[in-house]
Amino acid sequence: MEFDLNFYKGKRVLVTGHTGFKGSWLCKLLSLLGADVTGYSLEPNTQPSLFALIRGEDICHSVIGDIRDVSHLMRVFDEANPEIVLHLAAQPIVRDSYKEPRYTYETNVMGTVNVMECLRRTSSVRSFLNVTTDKVYLNREWVWGYREDEMLDGFDPYSNSKSCSELVTHSYKNSFFVDGSVAISTARAGNVIGGGDFANDRIIPDCVRAAVRHEEIIVRNPHSTRPYQHVLEPLFAYLMICAKQYEDNAYSGWYNVGPDEQDCFKTGALVDLFVKHWGEGLSWSTPSNVEGPHEANFLKLDCSKIKSVFGWSPRWNLDTGVEKVVEWSKCWQGNGNLNACMEKQITDFLN
Repeated sequence: MEFDLNFYKGKRVLVTGHTGFKGSWLCKLLSLLGADVTGYSLEPNTQPSLFALIRGEDICHSVIGDIRDVSHLMRVFDEANPEIVLHLAAQPIVRDSYKEPRYTYETNVMGTVNVMECLRRTSSVRSFLNVTTDKVYLNREWVWGYREDEMLDGFDPYSNSKSCSELVTHSYKNSFFVDGSVAISTARAGNVIGGGDFANDRIIPDCVRAAVRHEEIIVRNPHSTRPYQHVLEPLFAYLMICAKQYEDNAYSGWYNVGPDEQDCFKTGALVDLFVKHWGEGLSWSTPSNVEGPHEANFLKLDCSKIKSVFGWSPRWNLDTGVEKVVEWSKCWQGNGNLNACMEKQITDFLN
């Protein structure tokens, strides 16, 4: 099942977390589809930032605010009068969540509560999607993928706070939206890669930083297995879910969004792909003593549900995804036209 991309033309869409990496790509995609986009987020938290590089304020109505500030958020809902809401605002880094657990929970849990409160009092909203993570599951590090009915109990403060965010969404849906007035879903996406991710403690941004500096890439956990996918894969799935449930509430639910089995790569193998596409004699190594807080070694998703319900399937394999990351990164390195590069990649993906 595909959906008509013209669905978004003229639709009023509110995106929280729009200044982040995924949020910037989502706003760019929505603007190309003709949507009227309002974003609510803190200032970009990386330097450089994708949002600033592509002049994100020119592609959406950008409101700088804290998801923990419910009164400000409510005013933005009142002004934007959205039909569709995609909630991406979060503290998204596992290692940072060990440093600032309270802030992580305030943002990821109470931030979700605040968004749900805004939904309760905004009659224009028809479709809502809470974007969480594959890390919401109680990770037993078994070899098969987790399904949507598995237990939610993330280990670290980031993962656990996103488990809580899921449960908040479920409770509000059952308590306040049982009449179906707003179609509500969550999407649990695997690890995303893409041009313009400048976050700390993520493998592809670490690769890009090393490549630009002509340094060796340092890989902390080369044997960790993750479901990697290009950022456009989950974004397209989010828009598909929002569109289909807007038209029919029966499509609302909880969905895993991840790559096919062959693209659940060990981190070292992912870096090998990056090295292949970047060239220039790039290499990588692992430090002899890796220190840091607990992170899962093995994690896979079972995406049978979204494939069965929507006929969805990934469009790009991981090799193509990494190739697109390198293409964008070299465009940035060479002071090229990043908006044109992104538009070409989005067009290639949609076609």
